Amino acid sequence: MKTVQIKLDSIDKVKDFVRAITLFDNDFDMHSGRYTIDAKSILGIFSLDLSKPIELDIYGEEPLDEVEKAIAPFLAE
Repeated sequence: MKTVQIKLDSIDKVKDFVRAITLFDNDFDMHSGRYTIDAKSILGIFSLDLSKPIELDIYGEEPLDEVEKAIAPFLAE
């Protein structure tokens, strides 16, 4: 498992993010406060507080370097 911080501050970024991670068989969870959702769920993401960075947990066997490349535009700085 690997955890990164992401920032999704627009509707288009949320759609692009979900589109990018659904290409992988990995499981992805997002945490904001006490809430945890499946990161492949657009409705779940919109239930979180998107005004601040969100923790993304990446699980699975697929090479993480490819996943990291796909989510690079969404990483919080």
